[in-house]
Parts: sequence; structure tokens; C-alpha cells
Amino acid sequence: MVFAGKSTYGQFLHSAEKIATNVLADRLAVLESQGLLTKAVAADKKSKFTYRLTEKGVDTVPVIIELILWGAKHCPTIVAPGLLEELLAGKDAAVEKYQQLAREKALA
Repeated sequence: MVFAGKSTYGQFLHSAEKIATNVLADRLAVLESQGLLTKAVAADKKSKFTYRLTEKGVDTVPVIIELILWGAKHCPTIVAPGLLEELLAGKDAAVEKYQQLAREKALA
């Protein structure tokens, strides 16, 4: 959500990870029940939902960035090269940037 700008079930479903539909639905429901995401009816189509990070979800951005950096160092991972370069160039600036982007999307 934060790094790829995705916010709908369909966008998540068509991601490179190829997550199964039942697993995706379950994960989104769990994240919502834990207060990390909100789910709302999309403005353009009543049968479509958009997902946004809550403030609690935004607070996970630094942790996710640390995991990305750890994974890039110790495991073969698929991380967008531009993102990895950005994180390596300035982790603190990247944390601030992506938290702000997530907050802006939550208010949209």
C-alpha cells in the first residue's frame, strides 16, 4: 500500500506476489480488525472497496522499512531497485516521506 500506492482488492490481487484470493481477503480482514486498515466503499463503484492505513498502520512504516533493508542485506528479495536505493540513501527521510504519503491518502 505504502510503497506501491495500491488501495483496492483488485490492485492487491494483481500484484507480483500472486496471493490467493482467499488469503488476500483474510489478510485484509485481519488487518482491518486489528485497526491497521480502514475499508470504505469506493466513490466510483459501490461494489468496490478502498483500503487505507490508519494512524496505527502508518506507525508500522519504520518497521517495514527496517525489514526491507534487512531482507535486502540477508535474503534474496524482490524490492523495486529505486525504493531500495532511496532507503539506503536516507532511511529517516524515507520513513518521513512514506508516513506522510500514507496520512495524505488516509485523508483523501
